Amino acid sequence: MKFSDLKLIQPLLTALDKMGYSTPTPIQQQSIPAILEGKDIFGCAQTGTGKTAAFALPILQLLQTRKNSSSPKKIQALILAPTRELATQISDNFKSYSKGLPVSHAIVFGGVSQNVQIAALRKGVDVLIATPGRLLDLMQQGHIRLDQINYFVLDEADRMLDMGFIKDIKRIISKLPAKKQTLFFSATASPDIMKLANTLLQNPVKVSVTPVSSTSTMVEQSVYYVSRENKNSLLKYVLKNGKIEHALVFTRTKRGADKVAKELNGSGIKAEAIHGNKSQNARERALKGFKDRTIRILVATAIASRGIDVDKLTHVINYEIPEQAETYVHRIGRTGRAGNSGIALSFCAQDELSYLKDIHKLIKKNIGTAAVNPYATK
Repeated sequence: MKFSDLKLIQPLLTALDKMGYSTPTPIQQQSIPAILEGKDIFGCAQTGTGKTAAFALPILQLLQTRKNSSSPKKIQALILAPTRELATQISDNFKSYSKGLPVSHAIVFGGVSQNVQIAALRKGVDVLIATPGRLLDLMQQGHIRLDQINYFVLDEADRMLDMGFIKDIKRIISKLPAKKQTLFFSATASPDIMKLANTLLQNPVKVSVTPVSSTSTMVEQSVYYVSRENKNSLLKYVLKNGKIEHALVFTRTKRGADKVAKELNGSGIKAEAIHGNKSQNARERALKGFKDRTIRILVATAIASRGIDVDKLTHVINYEIPEQAETYVHRIGRTGRAGNSGIALSFCAQDELSYLKDIHKLIKKNIGTAAVNPYATK
């Protein structure tokens, strides 16, 4: 099956083609037609299954068909995410998919000044991506009204509940119109999750995708326990002493990717960063250089790593441990392909131990500690 079989409009197919995507993932195949038909969705799926595109693409298409350019823009789609990182990833996806469409989006989250966010909202937006706390703050101040919402997405509902957002979510839901299409995604279907879903959804289509939990037996994994301050030094040490000709290095943030690439280049190790803020041309150039082996190290964020398929990639380095255990499985799945062996090294600081624990739980084994680590904290 191809994306073109899912009755998506041409601008979306063009955007997907430019990003190198032609085949929808199972959750996209199941969700997109149902959402385009106006049905509510209960999706049981982990991060890394392609669920953002599963709701973003049909929402963009539905908004495009409803568009009335003469009326002022009102928020028609609300996407609620538990963390700033996830909200940012969703925003990056919307930006990539909506090229060529007159659909605008804004993102609001806490921990930063409200001013830029308020300015974006004043211009009028079609899609709002938000974390619960900041959304409620801006609603109370009168900057956001939710009475025109046609599409409501609750993403990673299980994490929302784990983080204690249930009261906030209920307050937000109470301000939404009764008539709307709701798309509900959760990695688990616990009784609490089902209770919340049942209050929101009308005859939903249930979509379920088996979580990715197995790591290839061809990938040798090890972990380096190291303080955050020493990660740069450890990376240079590993690259100089580990006989690593070529490696894909993962960071959690775009800024982090740029910083690591700059540090490596400063030490004479040719590196390029690849992430959502880079232009398509810059990303393609970096990827081509990496594939041609003119660039030794490619530093990437998880979102940019999708579509990176490099033959005989021997090493993946997790400069930072991902927040989502499934992301680890996807990251290290870039090596050890097609019968080749691969090596995955992970740098774990004290504040990342809980993420590592989640990974051990998911892959059902403990990753061994690296034998030689001059910066060891454990």
